[in-house]
Amino acid sequence: MRRRAFGETGLDCSEIGLGTWALGSGVYGEVERTEAHNLIGQALDTGINFFDTAPLYGNKYEDGVAEIVLGEGLGTRKDQAIISTKFGRTARQVMPPRFNADEAKKSCDDSLKRLGRDWIDLFFFHSPFESDEIEDDVWQGLTELKQNGKIRFIGHSVSMYDDTKDLSEQWMSERKIDAVQIVLSPFNRETRPLIATAAGLGRAVVARECMANGFLSGGIRKDTVFPKGSLNARYSREEIAERVDYASALSECLISGEIASLPQAAYRWTLDQPGVSLALAGPRSVAELMDGIAASRAEAYSGETLAAAEVIHKKEFSPA
Repeated sequence: MRRRAFGETGLDCSEIGLGTWALGSGVYGEVERTEAHNLIGQALDTGINFFDTAPLYGNKYEDGVAEIVLGEGLGTRKDQAIISTKFGRTARQVMPPRFNADEAKKSCDDSLKRLGRDWIDLFFFHSPFESDEIEDDVWQGLTELKQNGKIRFIGHSVSMYDDTKDLSEQWMSERKIDAVQIVLSPFNRETRPLIATAAGLGRAVVARECMANGFLSGGIRKDTVFPKGSLNARYSREEIAERVDYASALSECLISGEIASLPQAAYRWTLDQPGVSLALAGPRSVAELMDGIAASRAEAYSGETLAAAEVIHKKEFSPA
């Protein structure tokens, strides 16, 4: 697995990171605990060293199930992993968010316990929707966590991009945060200006939702019926058809040479965007994980291929 410098943190991260939302929340269907452990072990074996999780990745009965699963899966190899988690939202209390010193400290301690670890490498604000949600004392709380060796670096996981991009830019320019996590895929390119800002300031960029909510997985058809309550159930038949048609056009443009599938193409395209430090994969099986690994091993797309992918991009599709 190829690695890249993670901003100016001094961390050396695998190009593909393992996201754990699917391993703890059941959002895309349940994953057996033993299968999840095997997936995490296989990720380590193939050279993946970056793992992303959160207290939100749980259920209505328990926060941070994914953190527990990740800690179990890493086992005695926790020191080989760079772990990012988040604070401000939990599975049992998504709203209202809590971005203050007390919550940061409590969330950190709870996450460390669930992970079975003494420190967190990267501690993200979990998707504030507006600046008014941020309480002034949160920065002192985060400073204390760093001084106590409980966290190493701070980041902003960005949602509601149009409403919070200025906040992220401000924090980066004031050097309050070391990284941003953003939505990026051939379907969703609107975050590119923020990526450019981050790169210019030496901040790391973690790309998520590279599969465009599954529409770049190769497994969704125009007649696919999504389970009630799932993320994609909100789309009309027309919206699904539009996304499937666009995925087909991307396939014709991006699948060639070493890139043998649409998921591989999505990861390779993401990795080829300037300023990206790593792309998060959110697999439910080892087979799905291998697409990300294959994309990292493949050579970068040519400028001609990337330009062709720009020509067919006519609109931004709403992220999850």
